[in-house]
Amino acid sequence: MAGALAAAGGAAAMSRRSIAQYVGTSGPVQPTWNSLVANYRYPEWFRDAKLGIWSHWGPQAVPEQGDWYGRLLYMQGDPMYEHHRRTYGHPADTGMMDLLNLWKADRWDPDALMSRYAKAGAKYFVSLACHHDNFDCFDSAHHSWSAMNVGPKRDVVGTWAKAARAAGLRFGVSNHISHAWHWYQAAYGYDAEGPRKGERYDAYKLRREDGQGKWWDGLDPKALYTGRHMVPPEGIDSVAAMNAWHDQNDGQWIETAPPGDENFARNWLLRQMDLVAKYQPDLCYFDDHGLPFGPYGLSAAADYYNRSIAWHGKIDVVLTAKKLAPEARLGLVQDVERGFTNRIWDEPWQTDTCIGDWFYNRSRFTDRSYVSAEGVIQRLADVVSKNGSLLLSIPQRGDGTIDSEEERILDRMAEWMAINQEAIFGTRPWHVFGEGPTVLPTGMQNEGEFKGFVEGDVRFTTTKGVLYALVLVPPSKPLRLNSLGRRTLPGEVARVTLLGGASLEWRQTADALFVGLPKTHWIVPVIKIEGNGLAKSPTI
Repeated sequence: MAGALAAAGGAAAMSRRSIAQYVGTSGPVQPTWNSLVANYRYPEWFRDAKLGIWSHWGPQAVPEQGDWYGRLLYMQGDPMYEHHRRTYGHPADTGMMDLLNLWKADRWDPDALMSRYAKAGAKYFVSLACHHDNFDCFDSAHHSWSAMNVGPKRDVVGTWAKAARAAGLRFGVSNHISHAWHWYQAAYGYDAEGPRKGERYDAYKLRREDGQGKWWDGLDPKALYTGRHMVPPEGIDSVAAMNAWHDQNDGQWIETAPPGDENFARNWLLRQMDLVAKYQPDLCYFDDHGLPFGPYGLSAAADYYNRSIAWHGKIDVVLTAKKLAPEARLGLVQDVERGFTNRIWDEPWQTDTCIGDWFYNRSRFTDRSYVSAEGVIQRLADVVSKNGSLLLSIPQRGDGTIDSEEERILDRMAEWMAINQEAIFGTRPWHVFGEGPTVLPTGMQNEGEFKGFVEGDVRFTTTKGVLYALVLVPPSKPLRLNSLGRRTLPGEVARVTLLGGASLEWRQTADALFVGLPKTHWIVPVIKIEGNGLAKSPTI
């Protein structure tokens, strides 16, 4: 094993004794990178599934303002700060804690939503278990700030799990807790300017005893806001200076435990193991670059895999993380958040993205700025052609509903799937992923650089001896497929048809296959190409 992973394993070994008391299962998988890599195998169900729907839903959906509301409400000058001050009050008086209790989920119909997601093609479903707001959306044994005690007063994750499995979908959870401790330090800050300059926000002032007789009686605000780990110092006297301080300190993406507070990492591990034990998820998404907290992250991974062996007789689950070293991608599944790749990966991977903001943003509906159904299917085709799966978030309002535009997008996806799903599910990459003029940016969180697919962009998939060409943009003239010319094709074309249609006019030359497509209103038409030896794909 490469030096970086071996060093991480050594660090884990030194601390293993101190955390062994917290690990709930035993088995062949040890909390080392070497052991994760030696024991892990990518489940076939995940390789076949290709499309998941994500309910990235929690109390931050209540204001309908978009992402990171629980942090940005404490950032003076930010639009969310202004919205919060106008709508709920000044953050010295009313903070994120109070928003938790406003999340009622009173119009949530999980079975109806799951039926719609399944029709749209989802083969797995992921429920947000806890975001950076440090609020557990499940029946948590190790954290009192949970949906069982505050807000909906119900087990959100457990309800989703039941609905997903009843609909025949695999079930997953996402865990973002590890970043709560630095993310929430803004709640210990203050206005740098204005009439309440210097007055600390609610997290700094509130104590458990202050809740006596109130809705949060018995709950400790410190347990929610995580404690004073990186508090803005006194004397910052401008919004710009305060923002700069946050950017240089708590605004960094930190994968280590808070200084001097190993208990946060221990509690993270306990909550993660509790989550896995209670709901037996098929997939667990970590919002981390690698595994968090050194030996604690390794212990969480080993615990999950050993539990899977106890449940299924083998490791039949998926654990995702981000920015993994090449060797680590043999022990976990790499997730590429809101990003692209320009090649076929040897190992299965996942990209997660959203049709709008991660948390519901009303302006996406009023401005009609969601990603279209066409855009989703194009993205799915691109990801699948490169050995990946797409996890797609459909934002929900605080009450649990989705809006009419989101419904329309899902229904349009369902129409496409009814005709073309054979080109997606259970497929594998061909020897090239596709062709066309568009050069994609690579890496995470680079969707803003993407200008859209154009005529000539095609993606290939294959299964059961058949080759599929997914035409990302319907052409205005006969389609030219350079990869299918006689000189380069590893086989012979015998038949060309349009899924949902009929046989197509085509001719093959030494340089290309030319296909005439009818004018159609369909998004991403799919050509089915049959013959001898066409569908040979790399061994991946």
